[in-house]
Amino acid sequence: MTKPVFRFAPSPNGYLHLGHAYSALFTWNEAKKAGGEVLLRIEDIDIGRCRAEYKEQIFDDLAWLGLSWPEPVRVQSEHFDDYRAATAVLQDKGLLYPCFCTRKQISADVDGGAGAPRDPDGAVRYPGICKHLSADEVRQRQGRGDAYAMRLDMDRAIALVGPFGQNYSRLEDWGDVVLVRKDIPTSYHLSVVVDDGLQQVTDVTRGMDIFAGTAVHILLQKLLGLPTPHYLHHKLITDERGRKLAKSLKDQSIKELRTAGVSVRDVFDLLGFKNMYIKL
Repeated sequence: MTKPVFRFAPSPNGYLHLGHAYSALFTWNEAKKAGGEVLLRIEDIDIGRCRAEYKEQIFDDLAWLGLSWPEPVRVQSEHFDDYRAATAVLQDKGLLYPCFCTRKQISADVDGGAGAPRDPDGAVRYPGICKHLSADEVRQRQGRGDAYAMRLDMDRAIALVGPFGQNYSRLEDWGDVVLVRKDIPTSYHLSVVVDDGLQQVTDVTRGMDIFAGTAVHILLQKLLGLPTPHYLHHKLITDERGRKLAKSLKDQSIKELRTAGVSVRDVFDLLGFKNMYIKL
């Protein structure tokens, strides 16, 4: 048997905070218990928000925590061709269709109020506006340069794969998810599945905020002929009001904590990894 392969995959769209530190320490701890290794991956497909300075700080913060990883580090923005290849496989199976809608159009079509159907992430569920466009209309709109995303025909995908244990969420509740964004030749769902397959990841540890989306990832693995890793979802680190820490809300970063004089031991103790610190 080969040793287990875990991964930690932050996005450089801001500085890491204590929630990321918890996830990293949890992952390295699980890998150590399993006799495996952890790959570091930089998920920077959102090239408009990601910054080189954030990526370098990720490396610095993780090293400060005493963590190490094999080189080279996979950087998603350097591998768009891998995601295009996966897209081609799904297109050949007749599972993708172009969607020209904006978020505003989608919300207006379903009257995006409190009673609008929503996916497990809380977003308005796509009602299939572009799903039945004629081939002529699609060619016309593409020909005049209208921007479009590529969505997964969820009904066809489920029919092709057949039933499987959906322990995370009902696939039908997601609707036709976007797999290729208008501005980027992939999406989180597609790139994370392709990367895990190419990197032969056997174990995925991540926060409960990704729990529901795992059903979509398992579906894509089946459609692309990729193995399904073992998934383990951990608790989220919250503030005193019970809100999940977030970069977008400018929660205190590890960099700021370090500047304020917080020690590595303090972070380990605060997050419940005191024994792990002693072993490191």
